[in-house]
Amino acid sequence: MGAIAEGIANYARPLIDATDGSMDQMNRALTISQLCWNLSLLPEDAREKFLAEFRPILKMDDDEFDDFRRSVVIPMVRRHEEMFPRMHQRGSLESSREPAVYRIQPPPSLDENAHIGRNARCPCNSGLKYKRCCGRP
Repeated sequence: MGAIAEGIANYARPLIDATDGSMDQMNRALTISQLCWNLSLLPEDAREKFLAEFRPILKMDDDEFDDFRRSVVIPMVRRHEEMFPRMHQRGSLESSREPAVYRIQPPPSLDENAHIGRNARCPCNSGLKYKRCCGRP
Protein backbone atom coordinates (compact mmCIF):
# COMPACT_ATOMS: atom_id res chain seq x y z
CA MET A 1 0.00 0.00 0.00
CA GLY A 2 1.29 3.44 -0.88
CA ALA A 3 1.87 6.25 1.58
CA ILE A 4 -1.28 8.10 0.55
CA ALA A 5 -3.46 5.01 0.91
CA GLU A 6 -1.92 4.31 4.32
CA GLY A 7 -2.65 7.86 5.45
CA ILE A 8 -6.27 7.59 4.36
CA ALA A 9 -6.65 4.15 5.98
CA ASN A 10 -5.13 5.45 9.24
CA TYR A 11 -7.46 8.43 9.13
CA ALA A 12 -10.53 6.16 8.71
CA ARG A 13 -9.34 3.66 11.34
CA PRO A 14 -11.61 4.84 14.23
CA LEU A 15 -14.70 4.48 12.04
CA ILE A 16 -13.57 1.13 10.64
CA ASP A 17 -12.79 -0.21 14.11
CA ALA A 18 -16.31 0.69 15.26
CA THR A 19 -17.89 -1.66 12.69
CA ASP A 20 -18.77 -5.32 13.15
CA GLY A 21 -16.73 -6.15 10.03
CA SER A 22 -19.69 -6.60 7.69
CA MET A 23 -19.37 -5.18 4.19
CA ASP A 24 -22.32 -2.83 4.71
CA GLN A 25 -20.83 -1.30 7.84
CA MET A 26 -17.34 -1.14 6.34
CA ASN A 27 -18.68 0.67 3.27
CA ARG A 28 -20.65 3.06 5.47
CA ALA A 29 -17.55 3.76 7.60
CA LEU A 30 -15.47 4.47 4.51
CA THR A 31 -18.18 6.69 3.04
CA ILE A 32 -18.43 8.67 6.26
CA SER A 33 -14.65 8.98 6.48
CA GLN A 34 -14.60 10.30 2.91
CA LEU A 35 -17.32 12.80 3.80
CA CYS A 36 -15.34 13.95 6.83
CA TRP A 37 -12.13 14.13 4.77
CA ASN A 38 -13.83 16.37 2.23
CA LEU A 39 -15.35 18.51 4.97
CA SER A 40 -11.90 18.89 6.51
CA LEU A 41 -10.54 20.41 3.33
CA LEU A 42 -13.25 23.05 3.14
CA PRO A 43 -12.98 26.40 4.89
CA GLU A 44 -14.82 26.28 8.22
CA ASP A 45 -17.60 28.59 7.05
CA ALA A 46 -18.38 26.29 4.09
CA ARG A 47 -18.49 23.05 6.12
CA GLU A 48 -21.99 23.57 7.54
CA LYS A 49 -23.44 24.30 4.10
CA PHE A 50 -21.83 21.17 2.63
CA LEU A 51 -23.01 19.04 5.53
CA ALA A 52 -26.55 20.41 5.22
CA GLU A 53 -26.57 19.46 1.52
CA PHE A 54 -25.42 15.94 2.42
CA ARG A 55 -27.99 15.52 5.19
CA PRO A 56 -30.88 14.09 3.04
CA ILE A 57 -28.63 11.24 1.92
CA LEU A 58 -27.98 10.23 5.54
CA LYS A 59 -31.73 9.91 6.24
CA MET A 60 -31.47 11.04 9.87
CA ASP A 61 -33.88 13.04 11.97
CA ASP A 62 -32.74 16.24 13.70
CA ASP A 63 -31.55 14.56 16.91
CA GLU A 64 -29.71 11.78 15.07
CA PHE A 65 -28.08 14.27 12.74
CA ASP A 66 -26.95 16.54 15.60
CA ASP A 67 -25.54 13.52 17.46
CA PHE A 68 -23.79 12.33 14.29
CA ARG A 69 -22.31 15.77 13.73
CA ARG A 70 -21.13 16.06 17.33
CA SER A 71 -19.83 12.51 17.83
CA VAL A 72 -18.46 11.67 14.38
CA VAL A 73 -18.03 14.63 12.05
CA ILE A 74 -16.39 17.12 14.38
CA PRO A 75 -13.92 14.58 15.88
CA MET A 76 -12.99 13.32 12.40
CA VAL A 77 -12.40 16.87 11.13
CA ARG A 78 -10.17 17.52 14.17
CA ARG A 79 -8.38 14.21 13.52
CA HIS A 80 -7.68 15.31 9.96
CA GLU A 81 -6.28 18.63 11.18
CA GLU A 82 -4.00 16.78 13.63
CA MET A 83 -2.88 14.08 11.19
CA PHE A 84 -2.35 16.36 8.20
CA PRO A 85 -1.46 19.81 9.59
CA ARG A 86 0.25 20.98 6.40
CA MET A 87 -3.04 20.64 4.52
CA HIS A 88 -4.57 23.13 6.93
CA GLN A 89 -1.91 25.81 6.83
CA ARG A 90 -3.35 29.04 5.60
CA GLY A 91 -3.08 29.27 1.84
CA SER A 92 -1.71 25.74 1.35
CA LEU A 93 -4.68 24.56 -0.74
CA GLU A 94 -5.26 27.82 -2.55
CA SER A 95 -1.66 28.10 -3.71
CA SER A 96 -1.72 24.56 -5.11
CA ARG A 97 -4.71 25.47 -7.29
CA GLU A 98 -2.94 28.33 -9.00
CA PRO A 99 -1.70 27.47 -12.47
CA ALA A 100 2.02 27.00 -12.85
CA VAL A 101 3.82 29.82 -14.59
CA TYR A 102 6.62 28.79 -16.90
CA ARG A 103 9.09 31.18 -18.34
CA ILE A 104 9.84 30.52 -21.94
CA GLN A 105 13.34 31.58 -22.68
CA PRO A 106 14.75 31.94 -26.13
CA PRO A 107 17.64 29.68 -27.03
CA PRO A 108 20.94 31.16 -25.97
CA SER A 109 22.81 33.05 -28.60
CA LEU A 110 26.10 31.31 -29.12
CA ASP A 111 29.24 32.42 -30.76
CA GLU A 112 29.85 30.49 -33.93
CA ASN A 113 33.05 29.12 -32.43
CA ALA A 114 31.49 28.13 -29.08
CA HIS A 115 30.77 24.47 -28.53
CA ILE A 116 28.48 22.97 -25.93
CA GLY A 117 28.67 19.26 -25.25
CA ARG A 118 25.45 17.35 -25.85
CA ASN A 119 25.36 16.13 -22.23
CA ALA A 120 26.27 19.48 -20.69
CA ARG A 121 23.64 21.51 -18.90
CA CYS A 122 21.84 23.85 -21.25
CA PRO A 123 23.04 27.48 -21.00
CA CYS A 124 19.41 28.70 -20.91
CA ASN A 125 19.27 27.50 -17.27
CA SER A 126 16.35 25.13 -17.87
CA GLY A 127 18.13 22.45 -15.87
CA LEU A 128 18.01 20.05 -18.81
CA LYS A 129 20.83 18.63 -20.84
CA TYR A 130 21.63 20.66 -23.93
CA LYS A 131 20.60 17.76 -26.24
CA ARG A 132 17.11 17.70 -24.65
CA CYS A 133 16.61 21.47 -24.69
CA CYS A 134 18.09 24.08 -27.00
CA GLY A 135 20.32 21.56 -28.76
CA ARG A 136 17.41 19.77 -30.38
CA PRO A 137 17.42 19.94 -34.16
